[in-house]
Amino acid sequence: MKKSTIWIIATVMGVSFLILLFLQFSYVEEMVKMKKEQFDESVNRSLYQASRNLEINETQRYLEKDIMKTERRAYQQDSVMVDGLGGSIKHSHQFAVAADDGTVYSSFQLKTFEMKPSSVPKAMILRKDKNSLVDAAKSMQEIVRNRYVYQKALLDEVIYNILYTASDKPLKERVNFRMLDKEIRVQLMNNGINIPYHFMVSTTDGREVYRCPDYSDKGKQYSYSQELFHNDPQSKMGIVRIHFPEMSSYIFSSVRFIFPSIIFTIVLLITFLFTLVVIFRQKRYSEIKNDFINNMTHELKTPIASISLAAQMMNDDSVPKTEQMTKHLGTVISDESKRLRFLVEKVLQMSMFDKKSVVFKKKELDLNEMVEQIAQTFTFRVEHTGGKIYTEIEAVDSAIFVDEVHFQNAITNLMDNAVKYRKQDEPLDIYIRTWNEHNKLCLSIRDTGQGIKKENLRKIFDKFYRVHTGNKHDVKGFGLGLAYVKKVIDLHQGDIKAESEVGKGTKFTISIPVLKED
Repeated sequence: MKKSTIWIIATVMGVSFLILLFLQFSYVEEMVKMKKEQFDESVNRSLYQASRNLEINETQRYLEKDIMKTERRAYQQDSVMVDGLGGSIKHSHQFAVAADDGTVYSSFQLKTFEMKPSSVPKAMILRKDKNSLVDAAKSMQEIVRNRYVYQKALLDEVIYNILYTASDKPLKERVNFRMLDKEIRVQLMNNGINIPYHFMVSTTDGREVYRCPDYSDKGKQYSYSQELFHNDPQSKMGIVRIHFPEMSSYIFSSVRFIFPSIIFTIVLLITFLFTLVVIFRQKRYSEIKNDFINNMTHELKTPIASISLAAQMMNDDSVPKTEQMTKHLGTVISDESKRLRFLVEKVLQMSMFDKKSVVFKKKELDLNEMVEQIAQTFTFRVEHTGGKIYTEIEAVDSAIFVDEVHFQNAITNLMDNAVKYRKQDEPLDIYIRTWNEHNKLCLSIRDTGQGIKKENLRKIFDKFYRVHTGNKHDVKGFGLGLAYVKKVIDLHQGDIKAESEVGKGTKFTISIPVLKED
């Protein structure tokens, strides 16, 4: 698959995931906003009903208290007048309500009927039964109407006390705070809110009158208020303020069902990104392996061609078979066979490391001695360029417990790279140093070669990776040398790092624990 196709698919899927996350977060935000509005409306409705019930309870108290008191001040007066000459009878009822100072609030008189029983014949009485019923009904209506006037007078007295007496009392005496707390809780539960709350009561000018025992300022930024006795004068009103410490968790609990889907979407997005990274990494490895196969084919063809040519010359009867010629062809075949074996073994070694089937044969060695031997081996090659190898043996405790073959090969690879990647037509200097640092034994190999760019420096330990040199193919290799070195050092619980600057050279530093054989 082309790289551009992968990028198009990745972009489409990535944008789709981001849009999905955006829609989910937008949905959560809208639900939280809607739940907050519903919560605000429910709390305000609850506080309004609680304040209204508070006023109703106050009115009820005054009714229970003042009506009995007013009834004790009310009086009733009945009178019956008989006219002896005409034989007529007049019956009247008078009701009145008076204040302590004698002021009459309400007074009415009921005249029932007037008649002359002696002058009405019995036959007329029978004929007027129907009219008498009508008169009786009218009389009852009059009684009810006047009874209403009486009751209204009693209510006038109560209302007078509420207007001119109740509002003069301080809030502490007018409000039963325990009952107010109970009323608020009941109203909140009726509106579907059953979470802890804190409340306080204050005057309109901000003076605090009461606060609940467990009052705290947590969640106070989301507070609600309601006027108490809002029909009273401004200076006589009170204000109840309420806030919910757990309001945020209450609101978000209503949308928690959407959080798992958001989490799974994020997990899918991370998985997709990881898969994308793996795809590009595998594609890069595929390209590197293709380069490796091409390079390996070229590398193997050279010794094979040399061996084949030498064998052809030995079998060619036209070529004179002198002792010197035979010896020379044998040397070519031997050298190229060694070279071929070396290339194959390098590939096989990395394969063994990948399968974790390699077995180290560790023994106690002296790093200082190993470094001097390797330096002596490369002296001729370095001096051939006009340079020199400088050794600084500063390690006091230089005993290590390693596999001699693999560890020596790792150092040899670093030295070999320094020689191969030198500046053309310029002397090469190599500086080797050993020293102790805490419980570590350190070795550094610094050269004055070409150097490595920063963008390539972090990849040099990757398998099959080779620094691009443009169209130059004067240095051959598989890109396995530094990967092999890194693997060997890691398996010895050591560490290796590289520092380089283009045009000035490269420095490799190895640190390995000072190990002793058990």
